Formats: sequence, structure tokens, C-alpha cells
Amino acid sequence: MTHKLAALFVFGMVLSPLGLSQDDAPPNPEMQHAEIVNLEKEAARAIQLNSGTFFRRVYSDDYEGTLSHGVQVNKAKWIEAIESSPAKYQTFRATDIKVRIFQDTAIATCLWSATFVIKDQHFSAQMRAIHVYINTPRGWHVVSGQITNLPPDVHQPI
Repeated sequence: MTHKLAALFVFGMVLSPLGLSQDDAPPNPEMQHAEIVNLEKEAARAIQLNSGTFFRRVYSDDYEGTLSHGVQVNKAKWIEAIESSPAKYQTFRATDIKVRIFQDTAIATCLWSATFVIKDQHFSAQMRAIHVYINTPRGWHVVSGQITNLPPDVHQPI
């Protein structure tokens, strides 16, 4: 009987690739890349809506970042900046998204392009954003970010 159990165990190990369960399988780089790209697009949509919900879920509690004008923010200050922004966005897009993954860390860069209204005046802006993600048991979380205005460094009326 012991030999039969051992044989079944070995047979089971051979049938499952490398003897790994679904949870232990190596990550699929294409899926991870697509997930980060989607998170970057979701962040742009949340900014357009002046909504902090996405950032409460995806940004780590110890998030530290720098805004385009040099002000450093933590998660709470970032969400406050999003939700209290005087800008009413007509568009806010993340394009030119590039992702590099190193084990459980990902670096995402993208171009943010926005059109918005402040006090009945229309503006446009472009910024480069970089985000550092850490893969946790609860998914990818942003731990750091930097936004840089593209020249000219002021919002241009349109």
C-alpha cells in the first residue's frame, strides 16, 4: 500500500508542471505587464474624475511621491490633492506606457496628457510620470512616484 501511495504521489508530481500548484507557478510576464498598463490607465481615469478611490486601493500606505512642482506627498496628501483639485478635467490620458519588471518590483513610465478647466479658463498640460510598484499577496501596489511637467513648465491656456 505504501508503494502505491508513493507511486501516486510521484505520478501527480509529474503531471503538474514542475510539481508546482497554480499559486506557486512562476508569474506570467505578459500578464504582469498588462496588469501594470491597466493600473496606469485606471490612475489616469481616477485623476480625470477627481476620485481618490483607486489610489486608496492601489497606493501603499507608506507611499511617498513628488508632484510636478516639487512638493513631496504621502498617500493621504496625494489623495487630498486629487480630490480637492480645482481642475475639472475634460481629458486625462496615460499613453506611451513602458513597464520594466524585476521579480516583485515594476517600474512604469508614461506620458500624461490633460485638458482641463480652472475658473472658466481652458488649459492643457503634458507630464511624464514614473511609478514604482511592488507585487504583494494582495496585488501590485505603488510605493513611489514622480511627476515632471514637460516644457513649458506652466499650464498653457488653449
